[in-house]
Amino acid sequence: RQRQMCIRDSMKPSLSSCRGRCPIPGGVAIEGTVEVPPSKSLTQRFLNLAFLARQPVVLVGPLRSDDTELFAEALSRAGHEVSLDDDAMGLRPGAIPDSGDLYCGNNGTMLRFLTASLTATPGLWHLDGSDRLRQRPLGPLVDALCSLGARIEYLEQEGFAPLRISGGTLEGGCAEIDARQSSQFASAILMAATGAKKPVELRVRSLASAPYVDLTLDTLERFQATIDSPDESTWKISPGSLQGGEWTMEGDYSAAAYPAAAAALAGGSVRLHGVSPDSKQGDRKFMQVLARMGARVEWHSGVLQVSGTSTLRSIEVDLADMPDQVPTLAALAPFASGTTSIENVPHLRIKESDRLAAMSTELRRLGADLVELPDGLKIRGCWAEGPVPAGETEVETYGDHRIAMSLALCGLRRPGVIVKDPEVVAKSYPGFWRDLEGLIAG
Repeated sequence: RQRQMCIRDSMKPSLSSCRGRCPIPGGVAIEGTVEVPPSKSLTQRFLNLAFLARQPVVLVGPLRSDDTELFAEALSRAGHEVSLDDDAMGLRPGAIPDSGDLYCGNNGTMLRFLTASLTATPGLWHLDGSDRLRQRPLGPLVDALCSLGARIEYLEQEGFAPLRISGGTLEGGCAEIDARQSSQFASAILMAATGAKKPVELRVRSLASAPYVDLTLDTLERFQATIDSPDESTWKISPGSLQGGEWTMEGDYSAAAYPAAAAALAGGSVRLHGVSPDSKQGDRKFMQVLARMGARVEWHSGVLQVSGTSTLRSIEVDLADMPDQVPTLAALAPFASGTTSIENVPHLRIKESDRLAAMSTELRRLGADLVELPDGLKIRGCWAEGPVPAGETEVETYGDHRIAMSLALCGLRRPGVIVKDPEVVAKSYPGFWRDLEGLIAG
């Protein structure tokens, strides 16, 4: 019988080779080491600032994913020379064309950043993206830019892409922005202001995901931008101060959360190389969430190790500063004793998908017990307190990389989970299935 099981298992397709649908092997433990991919948030900020600086920039170890390649392609079309080798990306300023059509795919960060940066770049620009990207709001960002002199036209629905941007029109002055829908509105203006004709003073109200603005400010400091902050919600930016250089990208805590959560859920241990204990990335604090739930989180000689224990505990947590980790926590919650409450994340409904609705729908499909709220989820630990259901069940990913990776975690303990369209992980973590397969094999 053991030999028959080995033969049967050897005939299963590997996770990394799955196309269209990916069966997750349930009832497995996790063990091994993961080289965490470079930070997507940092890579895109560096690309945007390289575009604005118009000086030579080298990024060592940038993330190579669908999103970052779209961004690099747009910079190439907008006059930058982009060179790639195995471990670095070089960007050199070239001749800026008189006009250009730039396509953002489903990359919301790129859309917001370029909406602002192109107002400081001479030329007539057309900016567009996928159908889902056209549903993601731009109104507060466009209004604030126009108050600084920018000329931006909506080509179809007001408040949304596609846009026509008259470049080189960002004058400067004072602006106020409501950033409750996205911190990217504030980050986009902070960076673009370095290319304005006069200083910019930006006041931010109702800021969502504040650590991402801190990450932007830290990146601006590396480019030697001149910024003053008279209070916690106001910044004054001087134009023309960016300097080029060479920088190495650090590991992505948003990506590291998935193998870390896998160990916490399935048991075993994962060692995460490439992340920094001093990182400015907001998702670094998700490791504290896992520790509160009962996982062991430790540093050993600069390597982060996360180990699972026999049981997980439910928690109540405000994830406004870590919205990308809502699906990750939601995947763990049915296995945690008690009721997990995820709060203060209404902006999660305007991501690559409506992530609250997506996780609610698919967890129910798998047999979980939960309540979907306007700004969060309440999930009962029904699989900690009773039997875990089995049976083959296909789950939708809604074209969203984080939904796919989170539902794959569920499948480690809930037998029979099949993830549809597994290729969507290429948006941020192209090696996800390979890494998960390695941990299962370990």
